[in-house]
Amino acid sequence: GCFLLHYAHRALIFPLLIREGKPTPFFTFVLALLFCVFNGYLQGRSLTTYATYPAGWLGDLRFITGLLGWLIGMAINIHSDHILRNLRKPGETGYKIPRGGMFEYVSGANFFGEILEWFGFALACCTLESLAFALCTLFILGSRARQHHK
Repeated sequence: GCFLLHYAHRALIFPLLIREGKPTPFFTFVLALLFCVFNGYLQGRSLTTYATYPAGWLGDLRFITGLLGWLIGMAINIHSDHILRNLRKPGETGYKIPRGGMFEYVSGANFFGEILEWFGFALACCTLESLAFALCTLFILGSRARQHHK
């Protein structure tokens, strides 16, 4: 459910909210699409075929902590995206430093939120595949956050 909710938001709601921006290079789009398709298959297959959980797993501290981490991360991600979308007035150009929310603590609050989301997901699922996804997210978004910070 967490995985589907994140990608439903990212694929259906987020595109309707964004304003015109820089176009995404086609190669970057293709790489992102391939990653999402492969990862979606990997996560879905892992959770529906291989993962087994004891009775009462939904009440386990690992699941509850992971779910809370995922929820907080998604809230940070959505709020940070909102701040970024509203940095400039229509027609305005130039760089602006985002303020408010988690941007008061980290320069890449949107990236931080998504990284927190997927580490929460990994804890809630307790699978090697979900941990691999969280680590990939950390390395990919961490490097993007570093570039944005500079």
